[in-house]
Amino acid sequence: MRDGRERTPEKQARRIAEFIAPLRVAPGAKVNLARDFDPAHKAGIKDKTAGQELLATGVELLADHQRRLAAQGTHGVLVCLQALDAGGKDGTIRHVMSGVNPQGVHVTNFRVPSAEELGHDYLWRYACRLPRRGEIGIFNRSHYEEALVVRVHPELLSRQRIPGTGEVGKAIWRRRFREINDWERYLAENGFRVVKLFLNLSKEEQRTRFLRRIDVPERNWKFSAADARERTFWDAYQSAFSEMLSATSTPWAPWYVVPADRKWFARICAAAVLADTLIGIDPRYPEIDDKSRRELAREKVLLESEAPAGSVPDPYAAKLAKGPKGVKQPKGSKGSRKNTRRQR
Repeated sequence: MRDGRERTPEKQARRIAEFIAPLRVAPGAKVNLARDFDPAHKAGIKDKTAGQELLATGVELLADHQRRLAAQGTHGVLVCLQALDAGGKDGTIRHVMSGVNPQGVHVTNFRVPSAEELGHDYLWRYACRLPRRGEIGIFNRSHYEEALVVRVHPELLSRQRIPGTGEVGKAIWRRRFREINDWERYLAENGFRVVKLFLNLSKEEQRTRFLRRIDVPERNWKFSAADARERTFWDAYQSAFSEMLSATSTPWAPWYVVPADRKWFARICAAAVLADTLIGIDPRYPEIDDKSRRELAREKVLLESEAPAGSVPDPYAAKLAKGPKGVKQPKGSKGSRKNTRRQR
């Protein structure tokens, strides 16, 4: 993403869009994870060291656009992170969002639903934690758990006490996909972009990461027997993910399948997708009206009049007074005094 030959915002945006295009699930596509997406893909990037500059560029773009997003206060962004255990969700959040203002980002981790949450519709607890306008909200596991874990373990569906779900068949999941698509469309039409990332981990890489969590004492806390039990449902989860991606990648909220066998590459991809989303929103700093501008001018005069004798002038103000490079200053301005003296 960072290239000395392509530093203009337009070229940078185009390169990011080209980079993430292979990750995007086309709306209406029939997805087979094993066939269509390689968890070890790295887009020709040699190694982690070679990818560090790309990640830094992505983080820099996010920081800039997040400031403008917060200042404008019109749009919000919801990031949905899905992955199997050890997929790298926490590390992705930590690295990709490292440069943004923490006040403008909120992360929610969804666990087993409480009794109160089960007393509402299944989307209620997610709706309660949506970001506000000007914010980026991250769901570490999201409403898609309702079409993944609940599907792999259909006994959990009975706890939701939804009428007409006594017989669990494909009809209930088709209905749930439609409800989720409608909800996300509602969010998009109200100014909230939905960014959906599936961190695609291979079975062998998950085994390696589990062993590392067992062998390294500092990582023991990350592993639980429940993780190992869920691994026995690998094929069922792969099938559920494939059908979910096929049914819920829409023009207003597409899915991106991120190769996750290499954590460093997954972070580059996540940063690129989020940067592309914010570039598409193109948030701007608010422009003040003439009345507010006159008030600012009056306040500036008052503040400058308070300066003690011998104080150093504001270097930033002097820089602004010079204007952009290559632009001639009007007669009478500070930059044209030398020419005025010569004319005299």
